[in-house]
Amino acid sequence: MSEQVEDDARLGGIAIIRRGLSMSPAIKDGIGLTILLAVLSTLGGSAVPILIQKTVDSGLGDGRRTTVSDIATFLAIATALIVITAGIGYWMRIRLFVASETGLAQMRVNAFRHVHDLSMLTQNSERRGVLVSRVTSDIDQVSQFLQFTGIQIVVSMGQIVVATLIMSYYSWQLTLVVLICFLPLFISLRFFAQRLSDAYDIVRRTVGEMIAVIAEPVVGASVVRAYAVERRTQARVDAGITRNLDANVSAQKLVAVTFAAAGIAGGLANAGVITFGVIIGVAGGLSMGTVIAFAFLVGLFVGPVQTATQVLTDAQNAIASWRRVIDLLDTPADVIDPGVGGTKLPEGNLGARFDHVTFAYPGGPDVLKDIDIKLAPRQRVAVVGETGSGKTTFAKLLTRLMDPTDGVVRLGDTDISTVPFDDLRRHVLMVPQEGFLFDATLRDNLLYGKKDATDAELMEVFDRLALKDWYAALPRGLDSQVGQRGESLSAGERQLVALVRSALADPEFIVLDEATSAVDPQTELRATRALDRLLDGRSSVTIAHRLSTAENADRVLVFDAGRLAEDGTHAELVELGGVYARLHASWVAQASLSSHQAIVDPA
Repeated sequence: MSEQVEDDARLGGIAIIRRGLSMSPAIKDGIGLTILLAVLSTLGGSAVPILIQKTVDSGLGDGRRTTVSDIATFLAIATALIVITAGIGYWMRIRLFVASETGLAQMRVNAFRHVHDLSMLTQNSERRGVLVSRVTSDIDQVSQFLQFTGIQIVVSMGQIVVATLIMSYYSWQLTLVVLICFLPLFISLRFFAQRLSDAYDIVRRTVGEMIAVIAEPVVGASVVRAYAVERRTQARVDAGITRNLDANVSAQKLVAVTFAAAGIAGGLANAGVITFGVIIGVAGGLSMGTVIAFAFLVGLFVGPVQTATQVLTDAQNAIASWRRVIDLLDTPADVIDPGVGGTKLPEGNLGARFDHVTFAYPGGPDVLKDIDIKLAPRQRVAVVGETGSGKTTFAKLLTRLMDPTDGVVRLGDTDISTVPFDDLRRHVLMVPQEGFLFDATLRDNLLYGKKDATDAELMEVFDRLALKDWYAALPRGLDSQVGQRGESLSAGERQLVALVRSALADPEFIVLDEATSAVDPQTELRATRALDRLLDGRSSVTIAHRLSTAENADRVLVFDAGRLAEDGTHAELVELGGVYARLHASWVAQASLSSHQAIVDPA
């Protein structure tokens, strides 16, 4: 949790609400009028006991008789007040709904945008379900609080104040009886508020964890079935649901105590009013109508107090959610977009320079150590090394998915940390091992490369990459649905889509994490041919997993334990007899074994 949010947690719920409102200015627009309408909406109910007192006392109090027309007049006045206050209440809620939804929609947009502004390192440290819950269900809780609970607080407080004033006007003695009955509850609410806040912090956290444990096996359903781990997966899901259930039950036990305490206080207040009201009335201090009206006023007082205990519960739930959203927004974006004030890259092919670059994950050892190299424009560079040698980190630093701990990464002569993201992504593009595909048509997925591309441009790219024969075999062409995460396509076909999308973006510099997925020979041939055409005339860095990629590169960088161990052409490094020579020998042996197995078992 950030320092700011820690401060808010110490200050309590009011500080969280204040910060939340400052992040959603639309909520505060016209809030004064909305609160005024809320107060006015309480007056209708307050007028009814007064009319009852007047009716009873004028008709029964001193033996006088009230005419039907008098009763009709009182009834008409009461009806008019109730209708007017209902209309005011409707107007107030519409205003509140529009303001809160507008403000929270902006907060949701800001939270979602901030998730994408966070570095890959920060994103990978959080479970996806937890991040999703902060943008969705947590803000939904805040919305419910503002639209129902928040205004209910205003209405309830208004009713309590108005009821107390009217009761004081009729009898300060009976008013004192009511307040004494509720005094222990008022004192204990602060005690319960802190415990409810802690309880609902746990509830909101377990909601995010529950979403995560449910979402993972849904996305990875094929793996769950393939390894027959349904029971183990179900046990994890059950455990997540149970933790959330236990957290909710613990919180609701506290709610039940506060609600029951309010009920006891209300019962004592009613009993006290009737008892002391009769005593004072017998002594001639109160009229019958006043005692009856007072009983109604106690109900007008007790109802909001009982509502306030439920309001307290919803408020703590919402504050816990608001705290989590603020926590997300306060998480620093350690890879910061310079925006419009940044430096734009020059047009044309760009080389790259790592100027004594070192990188370490927080609290860990150096993953890359003092990398100092220059990559020439239009050069095809292959990056090789054992798993964990630092080659993927090298690629992420080059595309600024992460920033170095020390040193500077440059494209041309420009420090890439000063380049606006939209300009950087236009010049340099990273193609991961398996490009993520969205549950949409092939056309929609390709347009992520260039959002305004026409169908003619798409077909031109298929032609340029020699993929028209593959495209012609698709059932509905560009309108083919690729399914969630591209599951309607094979692994190799998803790689082809990623290459077409990259060609459509048309960057000058491509960083490629070469796919290792086992594909059929025809698809592999297509992918190799398409990739060769894609890289033609561009600067490129490829994390190589195949022998042919390193052999055909202009230059090979060999990483070992975070250091640049060797740098040269394929032939030079094989002759050198070092790290690359050992890797190359292993590749050759593996390729020979695969060929032998294919001959022995051609099926």
